[in-house]
Amino acid sequence: MINLYHQNIPLIILIVNMFIAQLGVGLVIPVLPKYMQLFNASGAVLGYLVSAMGLTLFLFSPLAGELSDRYGRKIVIIFGLCMFCLSQYLFGAAEALWVLYLSRLIGGIGIAFTSPAITAYVADITTEAERGKGMSWLSAAMALGIVIGPGIGGFLAEYDLRLPFYFAAAASGLAMIASVLILPESLSLEKKLAARQQQNAHSRNIFRHFSLSLTTPYLSLLLLSFILAFALVKVEVVFGLYLDVKYGYTPQKIAILYTVGALAGVMIQALLMDRLLRRFGEKIIIQISLIFSTVSLLLLLVPDTFLGQLAICIFFFSFTAMLRPAFTTLLSKLAGSEQGLASGLSNAYTSLAIILGPPVAGLLFDIHNNLPYICGAIIMMASLAIPLKEEPLNQSLPTPAIQSDAQN
Repeated sequence: MINLYHQNIPLIILIVNMFIAQLGVGLVIPVLPKYMQLFNASGAVLGYLVSAMGLTLFLFSPLAGELSDRYGRKIVIIFGLCMFCLSQYLFGAAEALWVLYLSRLIGGIGIAFTSPAITAYVADITTEAERGKGMSWLSAAMALGIVIGPGIGGFLAEYDLRLPFYFAAAASGLAMIASVLILPESLSLEKKLAARQQQNAHSRNIFRHFSLSLTTPYLSLLLLSFILAFALVKVEVVFGLYLDVKYGYTPQKIAILYTVGALAGVMIQALLMDRLLRRFGEKIIIQISLIFSTVSLLLLLVPDTFLGQLAICIFFFSFTAMLRPAFTTLLSKLAGSEQGLASGLSNAYTSLAIILGPPVAGLLFDIHNNLPYICGAIIMMASLAIPLKEEPLNQSLPTPAIQSDAQN
């Protein structure tokens, strides 16, 4: 079991931090269309704002992950939360459109620094046997934040359109303060110095990071993260539009489908994933999830009743929810002492897919509204051909523990 004092308390803080970050992303979703009207902004501008965050997330994730290996997880997490807090405040206080773009760029940096460091921290404080549980809880916190965020955002917007952004800024500010005061450092000084000596031979930028990723033992997982994100984001982008055009569903019905399906996924991650990973292993769970996710994605095209769509949505969200914890657990086992860098590279590959996926989804939908689903299913099935390695980068890591030199 995870040691209650030394490891559960930091894990709880990390889960809360991840939840708050994703809550901040989710609660602005229902507010953005009306908020854009204050600036007389078009739908294209809204799309550019989304891409702006994806751009900095792509550019900074590998760097942030590497810095967390070299200087510690805590300082990187705190910086990321600070940037996210500033981003949300600027978005709420903005009086000009350029401030919104600045806010989203800063927000991408915040998530780029927060997410890889938190994932690497969980790998630091858990053994391989416990890691699946830690990663599952982390994934559940992310999903839950995105699921309940829109509801909270819609409620706060009834009082003031800017209030959800200030709420997100305050929540991330409190998370940052809690991390400063309570969260210990997970890496010893020796590990940080070793990472600096190993990584300081060459200056790093996003292009060098990507070229180096081609030689890592977890390249297959990085490619898988890009392919899956590219396939799934195409479905997510047109999900509401598809249901509106084909069945005439109201926003309330679409919200019910998404929320119930996502909550099913959260329950799978929080309650079942640890046992499933222990029994079957990460590779088998990934392969089974890919097969059933592909089948359920195609089945979404079949039912013409609301209850039928709801049943398939639960099926689809449940199996796609199994992918992330299995993927991150296997990646952490392969990464060895490069936990932060591996998580950052994974984020970068995923964000690149998120940047490229929506335009492709729109083009496919304009040709035929079934094409994003069919194309996504084909890509997911093809990803089964990617070989998944299980040999770690090195075996030099000692038994995980919270180190006493948190100040280093």
